[in-house]
Parts: sequence; structure tokens; C-alpha cells
Amino acid sequence: MTARYIANSLFSVFILNACVTDNQITEEVVEQPIILQDTIFEEVEVPQVAAYIIDTLEQKIIDAGLVDIQSISPDILIDVRYSDTNNFMHRDVYGHLNRIYLQPTVAEDLGKSQLYLKSIDSTLTLLVYDGVRPRSVQQYMWDVLEMPIHEKTKFVSNPKNGSLHNYGAAVDLTIADAEGNILDMGAGYDDIRKIAYPRHEKAYLDSGLLSKEHIANRELLREVMKAGGFWNIETEWWHFNRYSRDRAKTMFEIVE
Repeated sequence: MTARYIANSLFSVFILNACVTDNQITEEVVEQPIILQDTIFEEVEVPQVAAYIIDTLEQKIIDAGLVDIQSISPDILIDVRYSDTNNFMHRDVYGHLNRIYLQPTVAEDLGKSQLYLKSIDSTLTLLVYDGVRPRSVQQYMWDVLEMPIHEKTKFVSNPKNGSLHNYGAAVDLTIADAEGNILDMGAGYDDIRKIAYPRHEKAYLDSGLLSKEHIANRELLREVMKAGGFWNIETEWWHFNRYSRDRAKTMFEIVE
């Protein structure tokens, strides 16, 4: 068998056929040229994804044993409002933190609420604004918030006492569709007006400032959260506790 090289990527392939006739072997060589065409590769720009930074604050939360809620329920949406200025304080108090953490059992119960919501309407999902809030952050919020103490305590618990957010046993959230469009609750997250108070809903409904749709959306959120063992507080439609403060003290340590 022989082979010849032809320029411009032209190769000759020789096929050897052995034919046996009357105990004699003859060789038949068939030459079939194969042309290999040049391939042009275009340089494609791959977008760079910024690395997620785990800073000291988040590492403290992880070391305390809390879990990222999306590691338990990946379809829950998050919007970490205190890592931005889109909150009632108009301050970024979390820095790089862009995940929501809760105590493992609380995160699992939140997952139960998510499943219950999906069983009612598969197009809806929980959207979480805040979970654990280290006491050092709570102290900062307490110090910079300029309002009388009797008003301040309605929105930020005195860090000396420790709040359920400090334990990772409370969550702030709403309901959204799959695209992240939130249901209208008649008052936004962190709205400090009394129209956001669940205890005043009937009065605002009677006045026409809250609609039946607003109330129905709030009641849906309360129903869904109750399925996971959470309950609402009287002054914030978005805030839900999983345990009482006394119970949390026996189960968890405050995240400092």
C-alpha cells in the first residue's frame, strides 16, 4: 500500500483489495482523493459574571449555622432591601449581603408555606425581603433612626432586648408572580403609615383607602404563612414570626 500527499489539504487514500483467484493473490489499488476544507473559528466574547463576595457579616451568619433560604426552596424569590437604599431608612446596612438566611428549621417551615402557595396557585411565589438581621446591624439602625423612642420601637426593636430577626426566626415577605411582580397590598414594604397595620385594615377598608383586593391579598399571605407555622404582627403586614421570643431564646443564639 502507498500514499501520496497533495497540497492544499488534498489527500489520497489507497484502498487495498485482495482478490483470491486460483490460489493467486492480486492487488487492486483504488485512489480516492478527499478534500478537507478549512474551518474558520470566530472569537466569541463570553460575558464575565462577577464573583459573589462573602464578607465578614455574611460569614458570621454562616458560622452561626443559618442557611440560605434558596438552598432549601430554590423557587422562592428574594429582594434584599437592606442591601440597597430602597427601604424606609434609605440606607444600605447589609453591604455585600445578597442572600436571605434563616435558622434551618425556620427555612424548612418557610418552604412548607411556599409549597402551600403553589398548591393554591402555581403562578405565584413568595418573595422575601429580609430574614436574619444580626444585632450589630439592628444596633446601627437603632442609633441612626431619628424619631421618638415610642415611635422607633414600632419599626426597629430595641437591640438590647433582641428581636426575632436577630435570632433568624422572623421573616419579611410578600407574594409575587413568576416575573417578580408583587401583589398589591395597599401599602408597600416598610411603609410606616397606619394603612400598613393589619389591625387597622377594617377601618381603612370602610374608608375606601384599602380595597377588597388589598385585603384579599393580605389574607392570602397570612393563610399561606400560617400553613408553615408563622403568624403576622399587628403593625406590619409583611412581618411574620415563627416562634415567640421566649421560645426562640431556648432554641437559638442571637446572631451578633
